[in-house]
Amino acid sequence: MPKTLTSLIGLLVAWLAMPAIVQATPPPQQPVRVGIAGLTHTHVHGILGRAKRGDIVIVGIAEPNRALAQRFTKEHGLSMDLVYPSLAEMLTKTKPEAVTAFGSIYEHLAVVQACAPRGIHVMVEKPLAVSLDHARQMAALAQQHHIHLLTNYETTWYGSNRRAYELVQNKALGDIRKLVAHDGHQGPQEIGVNQEFLTWLTDPVQNGGGALPDFGCYGADLMTWLMHGERPLSVTASALHIKPQIYPKVEDDVTILLTYPKAQGIIEASWNWPYARKDLEVYGQTGSVIALDRDHVRLRRSEQEAPQDLTVPPPPAPYDEPFTYLAAVVRGTAPEDELSSLATNMLVVEILDAARQSVKEGKTIYLNR
Repeated sequence: MPKTLTSLIGLLVAWLAMPAIVQATPPPQQPVRVGIAGLTHTHVHGILGRAKRGDIVIVGIAEPNRALAQRFTKEHGLSMDLVYPSLAEMLTKTKPEAVTAFGSIYEHLAVVQACAPRGIHVMVEKPLAVSLDHARQMAALAQQHHIHLLTNYETTWYGSNRRAYELVQNKALGDIRKLVAHDGHQGPQEIGVNQEFLTWLTDPVQNGGGALPDFGCYGADLMTWLMHGERPLSVTASALHIKPQIYPKVEDDVTILLTYPKAQGIIEASWNWPYARKDLEVYGQTGSVIALDRDHVRLRRSEQEAPQDLTVPPPPAPYDEPFTYLAAVVRGTAPEDELSSLATNMLVVEILDAARQSVKEGKTIYLNR
């Protein structure tokens, strides 16, 4: 048989086999239909600015402040046709699969109350709730209606924190003895947050306090994760009101001490840092790791060893970005991560509640075992 004919027959056979191959390839997943509840939390720019990536599609925005909605949709090239005056109307008319909450922390409960009975998954911005009472109501609804209830923290997506966790898991540092978290910035007014955000962020009802919930939650979340969900024995907190002329209603500086049977956690949350920071120190029996920022860690394994400054890769997808992660969890292609899970964040809110009580009463609060 001529070589050319043999080649043509081979191509024909391959072509005839192609339909079977195509049929074996799973069809691409449809983007997750996502609604947005509120625009007053400026972390909302994170989802508005990535709406065209394809894994999610924004089907509706619930925001009664028309001027704010016009400002933000124009900035991101979105249509005002997406905007509805109420959450109930948005849910009824657009039927999202998941909702992201970008209003005040107090409003998180109302979002879950509206979404859970409809079977709509919810992701809220940190912290989960303003109080343990709100958190318990939200958890009951999530469990009753079998929805995911996730909490988003910026630090969840840091490769540095993942590396610290790996070192702890692998016993590379020995058992944890001390955890120190520094979180915050110069203050929300000082860094120029918009007025709609500032109004509720500095309100003790709508935010549950000031710097304590705003930045104390980061350390509580990371420490609960690193301690494998262990409840602290006690919580002791001290708060300062350094700038009452700027923040008359809420504390702007707080230190929270968590006591475990064989470890301590120190959370330093402040609106008085000279610069923005979100760093974490982990000290074990035999070494330490400091997550300096999103991409860098400082590792030291012994007194004799010099510290090593390392650049670390971002976490693997979908654990590298909140909305890719949300889509994967809703589609069932990835499990929930402990940092954003309901179980972890119920304990975070319990710690924050105890810290508020400690500040108010001036004493250590012992948690129920």
